[in-house]
Amino acid sequence: MSIAYLAALLLSTGCMLLIDFRYRLFLFRSPAAAGLVILLGTVFFLLWDAAGIALGIFLVGDSPYMTGIMLGPEMPLEEPVFLIFLVICTMVLYTGAHRLLHRRTAQAGTEPSGSPARGSAS
Repeated sequence: MSIAYLAALLLSTGCMLLIDFRYRLFLFRSPAAAGLVILLGTVFFLLWDAAGIALGIFLVGDSPYMTGIMLGPEMPLEEPVFLIFLVICTMVLYTGAHRLLHRRTAQAGTEPSGSPARGSAS
C-alpha cells in the first residue's frame, strides 16, 4: 500500500487552492457558489464513472502508487479526490482565463462582444 498518488493529488489540489487564494478566482471569491459547483461537478463525474464501471469500460489497474482502498467495485479511494481536483483545476483555469481576457479587452477599449467598453470615448 502506497499513498504516493493520493498525496500527489492532495498536493496538487492544495497548489490550485493557493493560486485561487492569491487571485480570488473561484472558491475564495464566492465560497458558497464554488462549493455547489464542486459538489455538483464531482457527483456528475462519479455518476459518469459508475456508468463506465457498470458497462465494463472503467477498470482499476494495478499500481504500486495507489492505496489499494476501494470505495466500491473498480472505484479506488483516489477517484473522488481526483474528481474534486479536476473540478477545482478546471474552474480556476476558466475563471483565470476569463479575467485575463476581460482585462485584455478592457485595455484595448472593447468588451469581449466587440462593443466599446463603458466609459470609452467613441
